[in-house]
Amino acid sequence: MTDLPDRIDRRTALRAAGGLAGLTALPALSGCLGGSGDEGDPDGGDGPDDPDDDLPPDDGADVAYDVETVAEGFENPWGLAFLPDDGRLLVTERAGRLSLVDPADGSVEDVAGAPEVFAEGQGGLLDVAVHPDYPDDPRVYLTYSASAADSPAGDGADGATTHVGVGRLSLDGGDAPALDGFEPIFVAEPFRDTDLHFGSRATFGPDGALFVTVGDRRDTDFGPDHVSQDRSNELGATLRLTPDGDAHPDNPFVDDSDAADAVYSYGHRNPQAMAVRPETGRIWQCEHGERDGDEINVVERGGNYGWPIASEACRYGTDDPVAPGHDERDGVVAPVHYWPCGSGGFPPSGAVFYDGDAFPEWRGDLFAGTLAARYLGRFTVDGDGLDATVTERDPLLDDREWRMRAVAVEPTTGHLYVAVDAGDAPVARIVPA
Repeated sequence: MTDLPDRIDRRTALRAAGGLAGLTALPALSGCLGGSGDEGDPDGGDGPDDPDDDLPPDDGADVAYDVETVAEGFENPWGLAFLPDDGRLLVTERAGRLSLVDPADGSVEDVAGAPEVFAEGQGGLLDVAVHPDYPDDPRVYLTYSASAADSPAGDGADGATTHVGVGRLSLDGGDAPALDGFEPIFVAEPFRDTDLHFGSRATFGPDGALFVTVGDRRDTDFGPDHVSQDRSNELGATLRLTPDGDAHPDNPFVDDSDAADAVYSYGHRNPQAMAVRPETGRIWQCEHGERDGDEINVVERGGNYGWPIASEACRYGTDDPVAPGHDERDGVVAPVHYWPCGSGGFPPSGAVFYDGDAFPEWRGDLFAGTLAARYLGRFTVDGDGLDATVTERDPLLDDREWRMRAVAVEPTTGHLYVAVDAGDAPVARIVPA
């Protein structure tokens, strides 16, 4: 579902009734993830009608944790990325600021050199990714929306589109941190005169390729000519780039004159979460449906993920399906997990597979933020690839009324970090109780 202001008060029908308890006014707020009791049974009964009887076992239930404020005062933070071997955290804000946060003391420094951005609607400064060889290669990558007037590819165009840019992070001496020599290295075309559906997550795969998601820019022509079904453009797609911003030479359509070389998968609506599963190296994504129909996908090379000719969503304001379901359409890749129309959905933003040491019971679980439903989702994953079984477990932080925008794992401590989407927002961390 799209991340629109008039949808922020909705709750997903799949949320568990249990939640966190023991809140205090101190910076460290206590909580305990409840068991997997029946939503309609406050005692969590195990009777024959308990729907949890059919769920796979969950070793990660009943984990006690605290929530701490790391730093505050961010304006709609969007992306989080830790600097390897440094401990500090890069934070993007949609209005255009890039910050460097020291989690040890909560200090925040502005990083000079960020680009001019189109900070309207869902646009602005979006995701951040650090080169996998950092600090030997100090490049930091930003995704952002820019108008045609501020883009090297915008000559003769109108509107805005998703960009990928890179600079070298300078932390030397007594000078303020800066992105030296920042420049755009890829522009997803065409430009569109709308401020919706830019994507836009960026992550490096295990082979060193840079994966970037681009939304469909809210194209409402729900038919076979939709931009997401047109491989000749770079909208509604997962892009796979080299670290220099070129289309990866092993992409599936590089020999197809009718397709854009950078496209790795297509048929996406608005993917705002992406993560590498460490056990397999596969790329996973979460994307927004229309009315509900939100999806978790395992990204396959050259795969068509169906939007909008196959979807589990309904049209806004109705119970009418946008299209046949994925299982009714040939030639499309079905999600490994989805929220059907009427479920309340899970509008996602930000995801990470947990591989830290702080919470061994959660190792291997997928954590994904949700915006309108306002909690941090935890999902257990059994199996591999498109045959994986994904099960949503009891929510975290569902008592905070926080729109969860980004999620990250601190490499040395294994603490979970979340960025909250608000005009005066915190970055918080989840630590063992």
